[in-house]
Amino acid sequence: MSAMVLHSTGAPLVLEQRPLPAPGAGEIRVRIEACAVCRTDLHVVDGELPEGKLPVVPGHEIVGRVDALGPGVEGPAAGTRVGVPWLGHTCGHCPYCAQDRENLCDAPEFTGFTRDGGFATHVIADAAYAFPLDGFDDPIAAAPLMCAGLIGWRSLKMAGDGKRIGLYGFGAAAHLLAQVLQWQGREVYAFTRAGDTGAQALALRLGAAWAGASEEPPPVLLDAAIIFAPVGALVPTALRAVRKGGRVVCGGIHMSDIPSFPYSILWEERQIVSVANLTRADATEFLALAPKAGVRAETAVYPLTRANEALDDLRHGRFQGAAVLVP
Repeated sequence: MSAMVLHSTGAPLVLEQRPLPAPGAGEIRVRIEACAVCRTDLHVVDGELPEGKLPVVPGHEIVGRVDALGPGVEGPAAGTRVGVPWLGHTCGHCPYCAQDRENLCDAPEFTGFTRDGGFATHVIADAAYAFPLDGFDDPIAAAPLMCAGLIGWRSLKMAGDGKRIGLYGFGAAAHLLAQVLQWQGREVYAFTRAGDTGAQALALRLGAAWAGASEEPPPVLLDAAIIFAPVGALVPTALRAVRKGGRVVCGGIHMSDIPSFPYSILWEERQIVSVANLTRADATEFLALAPKAGVRAETAVYPLTRANEALDDLRHGRFQGAAVLVP
């Protein structure tokens, strides 16, 4: 098998040829058809997340076909198309797992971070954390759903049922979530880097009521705002944009420091909350909803061997939507 491997943080990934791995008990081997490139992959490569393993194969938005079953695995059957997400395994017995909050598990494993991921031709996955993708006929379009879609969905659930939703950072997650919000009959307000007319045009094409720079105030107060950009300074900005009782959701796994801000913009029962990882229930909900809502990812496709280029293009905002690697 071929894999793009991170040996030290801050260094480019290295193309390696490895023996084809055999799945262990409870595991499956997946022949990868596509793996999207997530901003979390940048955080892994840059060493901004603690306690990962090295060397590691990044990538956690994986779509492929099951081609081998480990001992004790009854399904998904060989040949089934599955998605493999960021949450790769949980302990099942800590207090959080016992409360159906496996996203907060005390002993989790994460695909592409603590176990090898999808920047490769094959990956080993825990069968219980791989999701059948019946009806998803395009693996390239489906790959971004496995994190950008799932984290967007969990972020929206945290944001609540408000009508006017602001999305700060209109990249992979936001452009998928905007389609869900349109289907639900809600209003989208898209915030981008100053001068990013491409992202603003994409937002408007997807039905946003307004699109502008993150520093601009929206034309109306928002019921909630979701921050996907890893920029802590956007937290007070978003607080100023939401109404009394509104909520600001931080949807990323990593963010720069949040600057101090006056209590007055938090007062009147505004809230700041964070989203951590995902649960399998989130995936079940979103993967059932996405086809009904007509969610379709905008993608920029790269061969596996150009993973470093895809990461750099993501870092500098050189494409709209999501980058996807194909072996």
